[in-house]
Amino acid sequence: MGNYLAEINGLDDFKKVKFNKLNELAAEIREFLIENIALTGGHLASNLGTVELAMALHYYLNSPQDKIIWDVGHQAYTHKILTGRRDCFNSLRQKNGISGYPKCGESPHDIMGVGHSSTSISAACGLALAKKQLQAKGDIYAVIGDGSLTGGMAFEALNHAGDIQADINVILNDNEMSIAGNVGALSNYLSNLRSDPKFKRAKEDIEFLINKIPRIGSTVSNTVSRVKDALKYSFIQGVLFEEFGFKYLGPIDGHNIEELIKYFKEAEDFSGPVLLHVVTKKGKGYLPAEENPDKFHGVGPFNIEDGSTKKRKDKASYSQVFGESLSRLAAEDDKIVGVTAAMPAGTGMNIFAEKYPERLYDVGIAEQHAVTMSTGLAKGGLKAVCAIYSTFLQRAYDQVIHDVAIQNVDLTLALDRAGIVGNDGETHQGVFDFSFLRPIPNLVLMAPKDADQLQDMLYTAVNYQGPAVLRYPRGSVNGNYEPKEFKEIEIGRAEELIAVKAETKLTIIAVGSTVYPAQKAAEILNNNGYQTALIDSRFVKPLDEEMILKAAAGSENILIVEEQVLAGGFSSAILELLNDKELKKPKIKRLGISDQFVTQGEMAEKRAEYDLDGRGILKNALQMLDQNREAKSLWPKKND
Repeated sequence: MGNYLAEINGLDDFKKVKFNKLNELAAEIREFLIENIALTGGHLASNLGTVELAMALHYYLNSPQDKIIWDVGHQAYTHKILTGRRDCFNSLRQKNGISGYPKCGESPHDIMGVGHSSTSISAACGLALAKKQLQAKGDIYAVIGDGSLTGGMAFEALNHAGDIQADINVILNDNEMSIAGNVGALSNYLSNLRSDPKFKRAKEDIEFLINKIPRIGSTVSNTVSRVKDALKYSFIQGVLFEEFGFKYLGPIDGHNIEELIKYFKEAEDFSGPVLLHVVTKKGKGYLPAEENPDKFHGVGPFNIEDGSTKKRKDKASYSQVFGESLSRLAAEDDKIVGVTAAMPAGTGMNIFAEKYPERLYDVGIAEQHAVTMSTGLAKGGLKAVCAIYSTFLQRAYDQVIHDVAIQNVDLTLALDRAGIVGNDGETHQGVFDFSFLRPIPNLVLMAPKDADQLQDMLYTAVNYQGPAVLRYPRGSVNGNYEPKEFKEIEIGRAEELIAVKAETKLTIIAVGSTVYPAQKAAEILNNNGYQTALIDSRFVKPLDEEMILKAAAGSENILIVEEQVLAGGFSSAILELLNDKELKKPKIKRLGISDQFVTQGEMAEKRAEYDLDGRGILKNALQMLDQNREAKSLWPKKND
């Protein structure tokens, strides 16, 4: 094997590689990806599957004049390598490093910043219309996976692109996977297309014969048109896309660079939109990823030899606690059903599905449908629990208002990955849900501090008469986890962990993931003579007004802590309450995320950056109580 990759510092270098050496370069890139992702973590299986596709696109096209839009973008690592970012790959997804997704400020070849699915065809349509109006040059390619194609936005874009005959090429990267296995009628349709290669020849022959049928008179012409349609539906692959107004080409071997480029050239012969159906294998070239592509979709650092993870998880995750708790509840109540949008493992719904496969509905990448279908399940008499990442619920905001809240449906929304999520960066941080859910009438919004509270809050939500939102973070639980007897929590009732007394100087009001670090800070303050109270709000909506007003009346200072944006969030709700009651306010300080997007980095790093860890809370408390004393003088050395 040659050493071609070491010489590639950009597309000019890549295009100098001889065509007959591209397969050797592809092997080098795979080895490079495996070695680097084993150290940093990242999206492995999806990127191993698109090595030749990215190479073929850049070998044939002239980026950035020719536009390549990667849907989701978690499969664009080879694109990043070829466009000059090989040398900084050791910083992938690290703080101040390169993003795991296309990012506009990072390279002119990253045409669209992206992180969520099903957007590429819409972006391509806009680029095509701008190109037409400005009489610009360049081809436009959207690369979308078969999982992302299930998203409603992708179909809206297909419909519009076909109607206006947009000058775009859509590459359907068909690897039979999104994160978990694909589901639904579209997946079955694509499976049929790729499974019988004899149709490729039949397609060409039938199209040739159809075009030879003459048009004679209007009646005969109508008859001939019907015969043509019948022949197309009987024999021609990709008729679904043809009916959308696209020219369908494929299936194409996505690991054959020569064949890919041949079809790129063929696409140039057609005006209007073209869909190239490219078949790839997720995880190609690394056996553990080929055999378990869902496990190797997004990974932490791992051992290359066997694919085992380097960091052993000693504690249960919040997702695990949720999945196991839902399963225990379902054992006692056969009306409980689960809904997820292509994220069964990520949300813990896979645990529920193992015990009750007939009671889990995975709708694919379709969050809007998931929420409204859950409403239908609830209206039909079932207890639906719809589990979605916080960042992805943003895509179903209209449904939460119209189909859930206005109708006051008995439905539980479980928001996984709420708060700071770390290395995936701006597009995936779940830091907006307090703010966009709090203004909606009828919703109950709660956030557990640990595994015990999560169990009780899930029980409370499932049995609540109305829509309830349970919001919990990524990663390991605070405290210990043991399955416990479920207890219902009084809606809107906070918990006074350290009581407000007559001599209280400071009350910390925290919620969710911030409670444990706030408790650590409060204990240190009390041990050093600063009388400090602590309230675990538990609920963001409704607030425990009585307890908060008591704290405001009995404390000189209040410090409010939340792992979410400050604008319109938990602390805003408390400020609104104090204002509406027209009380003389104590000195108030808020800790959270200011008016900015949270960039990538380890969760602990980002929490420390926003003073949302114990040390940061202590620092801000001391600034309110004793500006001459620093937190490091009080913080125990063993916790450094």
